[in-house]
Amino acid sequence: MKKVVVLGSTGSIGCSTLKVAGDIPERLKIIGLGAGSSDKKLSEQIAATGVKHVALSDLDAAARLRQNADGVEVYEGQDGLIELATLPEADMVLVAIVGVAGLKPALAAIEAGKDLAIASKEILVMAGEVVMEAARRKGVRVLPVDSEHNAIFQCLEGVKPEHVSRLILTASGGPFRTASTNDIRKATPATALKHPTWEMGKKISIDSATMFNKGLEMIEARWLFDVPMDKIDVVIHPQSIVHSMVETVDGSVIAQLSRSDMCFPIQYAVTYPDRVANSLRPLNFAGLGKLEFEEPRNDVFPALKLARKAGNEGGTLPAVLNAANEVAVEAFLDGKISFPDIWRIVANAMEAHTNKGEATLDAAVDADSWARYFAAAEVANSGQ
Repeated sequence: MKKVVVLGSTGSIGCSTLKVAGDIPERLKIIGLGAGSSDKKLSEQIAATGVKHVALSDLDAAARLRQNADGVEVYEGQDGLIELATLPEADMVLVAIVGVAGLKPALAAIEAGKDLAIASKEILVMAGEVVMEAARRKGVRVLPVDSEHNAIFQCLEGVKPEHVSRLILTASGGPFRTASTNDIRKATPATALKHPTWEMGKKISIDSATMFNKGLEMIEARWLFDVPMDKIDVVIHPQSIVHSMVETVDGSVIAQLSRSDMCFPIQYAVTYPDRVANSLRPLNFAGLGKLEFEEPRNDVFPALKLARKAGNEGGTLPAVLNAANEVAVEAFLDGKISFPDIWRIVANAMEAHTNKGEATLDAAVDADSWARYFAAAEVANSGQ
């Protein structure tokens, strides 16, 4: 029985984690739930799971929940998330908070000796070296929840590091995979949010449409698997059945396949190193028809080139890419900038930034703040 705290429990990954716990109750017990401001949904999850420890980063939401959650300890704010992440009885903390809000709770969990399951790309993009060094020092595991990184993690089982030639991340291509440059230029939030395969939150859906999602995953893979950026490639695979691949030095390719259901990678992460029988529907190969693979259109979607540059240079540049992208995505969803402006703002922020070259938490946080200020100014100028 593994006892798990879920940060970001009201989002899509958090909800899927609760489904996994319900499917294998003899192996997984949820003991803590953390969210942002969704006190109503969190209240429903408390009733469904019976947890006695919860946290909301929004203070007003925490106050509302506290009035209706008898017998439940309600923590609040960033400190509340950290307190939840360090519960003495927890074996693992699953971090599914979008953005940088999960970074300090993740580091606190590691320092408390908890294994970490990461679904939030931003944690490793912003401070991958810091996080992985802390995990090595404390002797805890960092287990990927993203379907692509989880697939690579599975494919690497039993493969010696010196035998790895390439990590190949698959990408669905998003809603604009075959769209013309003119249609992409005129994209609206409504069209950009229509992902062809996955049901995700707004931020990650837009990231999929711009391909920044895959760019962030490249940087994340660099730290998770301790490989240089030039050994990480991306291939478009619209069916989202092959979740990623590992190429070895002898030319063999090992792939992980399953249906497009986040319960598969979540379960593997929270039950590792075991494989546990469940009720999830397996693949029907005869019914798949065909599996397609394409080169990314890097000339149309510059996100991968920008991410490769950030990953190669390292230091504080990945934090700048991530923060500027968050600001630009929010501005696009609010109708303040055009779709291509997202790439432009991120590129301008990276160009203007003086890379500190330091792999420290303070440096990453400072770079994050600088990039948000810079990107906000770019957004304001776009409207003039």
